[in-house]
Amino acid sequence: MTMTTSRLRRGLVAIGAGAVLALAPMAAHAETIIPIQYDAQGTSTIAKTGSSVALGPTTLTTNLDAETGDFTGSLPLPKTSTEFKAIGFLPVKADVSFVETAPVAGHIDLAGDIASVNATAQYTIKLSNIKVFGFPTFAGPNCQTKTTVSIPVGTEPGVGFDLVGGGRLVGSYTIPQFQNCGINTGLINLLVPGAGNTVDIQVSNGVFL
Repeated sequence: MTMTTSRLRRGLVAIGAGAVLALAPMAAHAETIIPIQYDAQGTSTIAKTGSSVALGPTTLTTNLDAETGDFTGSLPLPKTSTEFKAIGFLPVKADVSFVETAPVAGHIDLAGDIASVNATAQYTIKLSNIKVFGFPTFAGPNCQTKTTVSIPVGTEPGVGFDLVGGGRLVGSYTIPQFQNCGINTGLINLLVPGAGNTVDIQVSNGVFL
């Protein structure tokens, strides 16, 4: 049994013999890169505003190196929206776009009794259609974070990840300052940027491509 087959058998123990047999020819032919596609959906909570932002539904596409456990991928997020009350009473609404700036990069550890995952996605966050008290405010087309937003996620301690069934990925991240938001720039930078923002994503329905 090759090292690749051995690792895959350990990592796929919860999936069943069918999946293992399906992957065995790949190992026999030294195909170490395995494309896997998942459904993904979750939320992000913005610490300073206490508001939630929907993430997805979308598709996570990964290319897993079965020898090392490293993978790269893509997690495009559809435009979403958020609303909150500034200073406790001022209603603010905005559309939010997460624009991918680099491939998702991560690692799945198949060595233990359960598989654990860690990964990092990188985006530029853009804001548009900003409304205060229901009135549009001009932010322009380039209202976005000054620097890339790095979002690390991973499985919780003691909770496994199934290569087909998926699992829950959680993490926290920092939102940097915004720029090019017109008269809204000062207000946005007062209310939004900072640490302690959380992300919670459920990955499911893995398909080997």
